[in-house]
Amino acid sequence: MIELGLARITRLLTNTPLPWKAIHVAGTNGKGSICATASAMLHRAGVSHGRFTSPHLVDRWDCININEEPVAESLFREIERLVQSRSEQEGIHASEFEVLTATAFEIFTRAGIHVGVIETGMGGRLDATNVLQSPLVTVIAKIGLDHQAFLGDTIEKIAAEKAGILKPGVPCVVAGTNPPSVLQVIAERAKEISAGPIYQVDGVPSATQANSEYAKFLQARTYQPHELLNIGCAHKATLLALEALGRKPADELSLFYGLKDTVLPGRLQNIDLAPLTGRTAPVLLDGAHNPDSAQALASRVDMLRQNGGAANVVWVLAVSRGKDVSEMFRPLLKDGDSLVAVEFGPVDGMPWVTSTPADDVISTAQQLAKLDKAVAVGADVHRGLQVAAQIARDDGAGDAPLVVAGSLYLVSDVMRLLRNAEAGQIKLST
Repeated sequence: MIELGLARITRLLTNTPLPWKAIHVAGTNGKGSICATASAMLHRAGVSHGRFTSPHLVDRWDCININEEPVAESLFREIERLVQSRSEQEGIHASEFEVLTATAFEIFTRAGIHVGVIETGMGGRLDATNVLQSPLVTVIAKIGLDHQAFLGDTIEKIAAEKAGILKPGVPCVVAGTNPPSVLQVIAERAKEISAGPIYQVDGVPSATQANSEYAKFLQARTYQPHELLNIGCAHKATLLALEALGRKPADELSLFYGLKDTVLPGRLQNIDLAPLTGRTAPVLLDGAHNPDSAQALASRVDMLRQNGGAANVVWVLAVSRGKDVSEMFRPLLKDGDSLVAVEFGPVDGMPWVTSTPADDVISTAQQLAKLDKAVAVGADVHRGLQVAAQIARDDGAGDAPLVVAGSLYLVSDVMRLLRNAEAGQIKLST
């Protein structure tokens, strides 16, 4: 159940000191990327830190990291039981996300971290993570239309909710590619509460011969504009946090050097699904789950269409119930593409999240493009991947590009299947 508000989380943490400071990140798209990048930069700077993001990827505890490593399951379950017991004994009736947030914060305090990199769950103003009152810096990523039932039916209303994480005297980093109306809402909120300076970031610094290591970082992979935007926001936020701690590096660009090999799971990730499908060519895995993130994915897929010499793409898609499937699929699907629609399974700790029926996904997709093949597989994600790989092989020009997207929960299912296959728990043949 989703219940916004700070009263319950405040009671949950009444006896939990929070001596660490935070980089607090809100937004619609890019929050997870900014948090992962800021975490990696803090690691590069030698700062003891924790990271809390949502949703989890494979296991419920992997959303809580300390110094770039997921917490141990045993520790997570111990602290979670303590928090749940507190909620029951004191009649708090905390939601699943509030229990998870309190668990993460309790773990961070026990670990003695100096900085927490904290992603809001959905909104900002009433999000459980907004119990943090004195962050080092706040960050507002790219804002788009999502969760309108809870946050408002216009991008300006949503921006107002996200801007609720701003705090008096605390600087804020904002993705400069946000629409002017969004930037205005954030600026007005900052003025209203006397927040610290607002820093608009549009990307990363340009490379020069004077910083060859930084140039190597930029050349290490082909970054999409939205990736550079998120990296730039993380860099500025990390610098401000380090400055507040008295640990600002002499070479500001040095924070980038450890990122060249960083891969954020489930975000434009090339993955090997041979253990599940027998396919030798890489598969693009992405958690795009709203129109803006779908547009970013479409930019990368267009490169696959051009560079791979094959105009048509095979898609494996699942969508959370309640999402605007048409707006998500519009930038993705082209005439001649093929689609295998699947349904992700139950989400641990989030029973309210369910998948759109595969038949409905197919029906909507066929209204947007003349698909070569359209198959509704349903809840058997493994079978869906195998069907898609076979369609890609039968394309006639070798393995056509294969993309798995539509939901981070589908990403979770795929990565869990892959882990089980690599452990010998799933056989390739069916």
